[in-house]
Amino acid sequence: MSAARPFATRDQLFLNADEVWWSLTEDDWLEAFGAHPKIGEQKAATPQSADAQQWSSQEQSESQKAAGETKAALANGNREYERRFGFIFIICASGKSADEILSALNDRLNNEPSTELRLAAEEQRKITRLRLAKLLEASPA
Repeated sequence: MSAARPFATRDQLFLNADEVWWSLTEDDWLEAFGAHPKIGEQKAATPQSADAQQWSSQEQSESQKAAGETKAALANGNREYERRFGFIFIICASGKSADEILSALNDRLNNEPSTELRLAAEEQRKITRLRLAKLLEASPA
């Protein structure tokens, strides 16, 4: 990404980020997944910057408001998902209710592992795009 700078437009930045993301290996994707806290949790498996922690918290804010029963179902689903696929459940949670997230988690548990890895990678791509937009908004003009 650094070598491709400067970007003339936001769209050019996003397009380049997408191209880089899809050129990475599955191991790279798994490394990126590890930098996210599980849905309903605050800490990621690997260290996060203060900005990343704040963004994760904002993106998952609706799941934090969930009833205890829903939070427990998310925690159980997270554990089952990780057992089934070997990585944490990744979803672009921004704007989604806890019930929507839980429904997506339950649906995705039925996927084949190769299909699910690609779906998780697509969700990570969406998260990256949101965070790039936040970085642009925070940058001085």
